[in-house]
Amino acid sequence: MADIALNNTNQSTRRIHPQVFALWVSFGSILMMFIALTSAYIVKQAAGNWLEFLIPVEFYFSTGIILLSSLTLHVSYSSFKNGNEAPYKLLLILSLILGSIFLVMQFRGWFTLFEGGIDLKGNPSGSFFYLITILHAAHIVGGIGAMIVAVLHAFTLKFKPTERRRIRFSLVLQYWHFVDILWIFLFAFLLFI
Repeated sequence: MADIALNNTNQSTRRIHPQVFALWVSFGSILMMFIALTSAYIVKQAAGNWLEFLIPVEFYFSTGIILLSSLTLHVSYSSFKNGNEAPYKLLLILSLILGSIFLVMQFRGWFTLFEGGIDLKGNPSGSFFYLITILHAAHIVGGIGAMIVAVLHAFTLKFKPTERRRIRFSLVLQYWHFVDILWIFLFAFLLFI
């Protein structure tokens, strides 16, 4: 009888949490959308009438910023799990600030492109660049919203690293790492293709 209880306990600990599963399913959907867009980009580029342009320097800076934000959020999560309240809260706020700076840098990059004559209505290359980067930025906005909720929890709830709060914070972390890795892929694609 004790063995059956042990097996049931082991089986329940091996199951993926439903919210984590839902998050990973959404990753699959988001990934398929961007794969479709990058495929369409390649097909349209091969058709000709493609304007080559330099990617503004703001996009390079924003890439470094999002990488740094992923690092700070990861250390914040580790601090939370280890019961270190001060670095958890400080690095969570820093991650939120860096995520917001990423968006500002993206906006400035779009403005630089627009000033350089690259707009949505002109050449398909500019239209694709805007579409891909703006859709990614929309997903960043979702991540920033999740981080805002995490900051509110950090400062309004008593500090207590419970399993429920750890899972909630883990979801934020996984989403942020996903949009970070997605941006690296998209930026490298736009830079080298």
